[in-house]
Amino acid sequence: MAASPSTAAGGLYCDWNATTPPHPSVLAAMLETAETAWGNPSSVHAAGRRARQIVDALREELAGLLGAEPRDVVLTSGGTEANNLALSSAPGLLTSRLEHPSVVRVAEALERRGVPVQWLPVAPDGRLDPSWLGSAAGLPAGSWLSVQAVNHETGVIQPIAALIERARGLGLKVHVDAVQAFGKGEPAAFSTADRLSVAAHKLRGPKGIGALVFRGAPPSPVLLGGAQERGLRPGTVDPVLASGFRAALALCPSAPERWRAVRPVRDALERALRPFAQVNGEGERMDHVSNLSFRGVRGDELVAALDLRGVQVSSGSACSAGTPEPSPVISAMHGKARALEAVRVSLGEDATPEFGERLLDAFLRALGVRPR
Repeated sequence: MAASPSTAAGGLYCDWNATTPPHPSVLAAMLETAETAWGNPSSVHAAGRRARQIVDALREELAGLLGAEPRDVVLTSGGTEANNLALSSAPGLLTSRLEHPSVVRVAEALERRGVPVQWLPVAPDGRLDPSWLGSAAGLPAGSWLSVQAVNHETGVIQPIAALIERARGLGLKVHVDAVQAFGKGEPAAFSTADRLSVAAHKLRGPKGIGALVFRGAPPSPVLLGGAQERGLRPGTVDPVLASGFRAALALCPSAPERWRAVRPVRDALERALRPFAQVNGEGERMDHVSNLSFRGVRGDELVAALDLRGVQVSSGSACSAGTPEPSPVISAMHGKARALEAVRVSLGEDATPEFGERLLDAFLRALGVRPR
């Protein structure tokens, strides 16, 4: 099998929801910027101006893709910081246990401060029903709904347009965590949110940079310091990361077609593993994600067994790795017992039928179905 992003580092890399391998064009752009435009974008001299041009070009392209004004794009260290910046000053919040830890933990912190937080119910299919938002009637004015466009563990696609419409009818503002959606599908469904979080490393860009896009009143800063990013996010923006993020954006127009091509590989893997596992979140979802609970097998132990065979998958969110608790997302959908048995496979855009066969063989060997 020819080298590809999913095999170049050795083994079979099937954890693209945790992070994606940087694209060659991204690495090339970053190297050029590191050599020619490495200055501080806040400096007024020539080196600073060169760096500032890189940062401003990224801001303008993000704004264009997401239907915002460039001045309303705040560059952050990634999706986690963007989510914190979006929600930490909310006067009230409506969300669910399906969300990424960077939203759930903010919600829990708000509760401890006495801020009203309401938790939406979770259905077994992992989708939120817009009619459930009626429970927000008791929240104070200016409260927020926070929802993922695409779930990080199951790949389930939320009915974002309907949720936004219902929320606005109730007087709620809407924050969409689009970290897993942006760069893989069309942004039209979620780009009308009042605040929107994205991250570069989920779309083959570099780690360490993301953005919060907002409309209307700006968020309250989480960090204090300098006047960078209109005073909303102090700290020096790295033009090298900005150039990598911008290069990754150039891949977005062709992304939906590339990811759709992965679906047959994912579906064939699920069909072959159904005698041993249940699929978590079988409704509308991203084409490359499969979350499987293997009956009688702990997910973390299966992940370790696969790793020994050169297959890299996960048993939950990378941001929750190392904790003894099972996936809170699968727990909310199906209970802790099934969550303990869960494994997430997130294929790369380069996955082929041959890749899928190798992956299936590794699963069956790890499960003891095929001789080792």
